[in-house]
Amino acid sequence: MLAHGWREAPFDGRELALCAWAEKLTLTPGKMDRADADALRAAGWSDREIHDACQIVAYFNYINRIADGLGVDPEPSATA
Repeated sequence: MLAHGWREAPFDGRELALCAWAEKLTLTPGKMDRADADALRAAGWSDREIHDACQIVAYFNYINRIADGLGVDPEPSATA
């Protein structure tokens, strides 16, 4: 379901806040600030959960950029 857009997924407010935050971190990382983490805290995320989410999102962004930079084709299952 996420492959087709997280906004249409049946998520609760806590999950939607995380998806919006992850999208901003992915698309406009230079615009992230303390208010973004504060919004996650307000949605019920702990500092540890925010840290872990940041590590995961940043890693996937990093590894995708490495693959794109090297011209690596995605696995067939990743494009289905």
